[in-house]
Amino acid sequence: MKIVLATHNRHKVEEMKAILVDPLGDLKDRIEILSLEDFPEIGEIVEDGETLEENARKKARTVFEKTSVLSLADDTGLEVDALDGRPGVYSARYSGEGATYLRNNQKLLKELEGIPQKNRTAKFRCVISIIGDRIDDLAIGEVKGKIGTEMHGENGFGYDPLFIPHGYEITYAEMGSQVKNRVSHRSLALEQAKKILYRLTT
Repeated sequence: MKIVLATHNRHKVEEMKAILVDPLGDLKDRIEILSLEDFPEIGEIVEDGETLEENARKKARTVFEKTSVLSLADDTGLEVDALDGRPGVYSARYSGEGATYLRNNQKLLKELEGIPQKNRTAKFRCVISIIGDRIDDLAIGEVKGKIGTEMHGENGFGYDPLFIPHGYEITYAEMGSQVKNRVSHRSLALEQAKKILYRLTT
């Protein structure tokens, strides 16, 4: 069964592939994973929803309608308690037009200046939409943690250099991919998605 990951982000594609097609997992020989790089005619999909769920569904629905292939799309947001849940749905474009990972992290640090570590609590939420001929479902993963006072680590992407999940003293970016792929918000959502996909392939 073919699946299209509704993203051009190669970091997301690599991470999602590693989790979905676990060499020891049930889906290993059941699915073939494509991405939007295989469908350049689709281009960027505007994420104008007010929630992560709306954005994920819009991306998956758009890709399925254009490809007729089962589509899986995620939208992820970092919700910081001291900022009333910001950046939330705007996480990827937090620093404005032309936003980059570095600029987004720098803006977040600036907004949290002077806030003590105990009040820098946050959570990462990942919503995955799966849409196809026989399916319209959601898988959700959430991880609580805190925002560090400076960036640490060379792995990962997005806010990984700042986010320290509960139970750890290191950021996502300081973890190896094998550890992160077990504990991250996206991995939790993908584990739910794998169960849905397995049912579709049996």
